[in-house]
Amino acid sequence: MKGFDPKFTDFPDYIIGITKEIWEDRGIATLHHYYAPDIVVRSPGSVVVGNQGVIAATMATLAEFPDRQLLGEDVIWSGTPETGMLSSHRIISTATHARDGVYGAASGKKLRYRILADCHARDNAIDDEWLIRDQTAIVRQIGWDPTDYARDLIAREGGAEACVKPLSPTTDRPGPYKGRGNDNAWGQRHAELLTRIMGADMAAIEAEYDRAATLHYPGGETGHGWADADGFWMGLRAAFPDADFRIDHQIGRDDPNMPPRSALRWSLHGKHSGWGAFGRPTGAEVYLLGISHAEWGELIGGQIKLRREWTLFDETAVWKQILLQTGAL
Repeated sequence: MKGFDPKFTDFPDYIIGITKEIWEDRGIATLHHYYAPDIVVRSPGSVVVGNQGVIAATMATLAEFPDRQLLGEDVIWSGTPETGMLSSHRIISTATHARDGVYGAASGKKLRYRILADCHARDNAIDDEWLIRDQTAIVRQIGWDPTDYARDLIAREGGAEACVKPLSPTTDRPGPYKGRGNDNAWGQRHAELLTRIMGADMAAIEAEYDRAATLHYPGGETGHGWADADGFWMGLRAAFPDADFRIDHQIGRDDPNMPPRSALRWSLHGKHSGWGAFGRPTGAEVYLLGISHAEWGELIGGQIKLRREWTLFDETAVWKQILLQTGAL
């Protein structure tokens, strides 16, 4: 790969390799050259600008979860080493909540949760990132209700005026990556499916999902089949029925010895105006960042379906926005 350390075989090896080197091998100082000095890291709960902020956040996480492991499940990517590459990276993380930190007093609980991250890399450094942790899975395993966690976090950060503001079009910052992914057919099929669902065409689920599809959703929830997919997507869209839905990035890939895969980064922006996954409508304006991965296959000849799906957004960041606007603190 032109411009990248020759010890990396390919781009997935780079992404998985530096993740282990930084987090598990304690190579935090390598962030000085693996991350660009002015990197923008967006998570649903905050926007961090600059490498020093990333290093500080990394050290704080490892202080709270000293035995954390990050197990790379997949890297779905687009681009070239010359122009820059965008990885949509899926991780299973295991950790023990061993010390006090952002998740409160040490609980001793052993955690397992998923992360989806989009990272843009060029010349051996990541310079733009979108990161979603399954915060609901983390806080529930520790013993928090997601709403109560968001409320307590606001208080610990100094109250409504002083607290860290969640990601929104107002708090976002532009980064160097301006791409939209690739034009591979699997990414296009995934984008068309999610667009149909968000347009209230729920019949798309039975048409496009395998009847035995395995589904991984926020909170560490695993579902199977059409009813579970319908329940998840219906509950989300029902909560924000008038919100603007956008697909910001899409990738499809055909790789040897792997099933066809796709990755979408998308958003909902609008009022919490309906009964759904977030309870009684509050009218709060919410920005929700989501990432979805899918694997496709043909169990029955001539019937290509979505067979596995992974979708994440941060429910605690949604609740934080609702609480800040309703004053229910």
